[in-house]
Amino acid sequence: MATLLPGGIKFKLLLNLVSAEIPLCNIPKESPRADLLRQCQLIMRDECTMTYKGSIEALDRSLRYIRKSHQIMGGLTLLFSGDFRQIFPFIPRGTKADQVSACLKSSRLWYQVRTLHLTTSM
Repeated sequence: MATLLPGGIKFKLLLNLVSAEIPLCNIPKESPRADLLRQCQLIMRDECTMTYKGSIEALDRSLRYIRKSHQIMGGLTLLFSGDFRQIFPFIPRGTKADQVSACLKSSRLWYQVRTLHLTTSM
């Protein structure tokens, strides 16, 4: 999706789960990617229903650190798109309860999300 937009850039966020007690995205504060995150105003995340909640929480902590802000997501707007009737995150050897608890809606950040519904199929 990002490559279809003028000036759109796609990037992958790697989590550093080993070296920190609280996971952060693997983005050094003084890197070109961090500079890009300080300049951008919107991040679009498609198929958010398959996203593990820990990755979004790590992105929140990383953006707060990189953008030197105490606001959620460092004051950046995130646009999530997806259909929660489709599929939950995959948890190897996990139960349905494990999948629900790993879902984005189970995140501590979810209560700050404003949900909009499409009314016209495009």
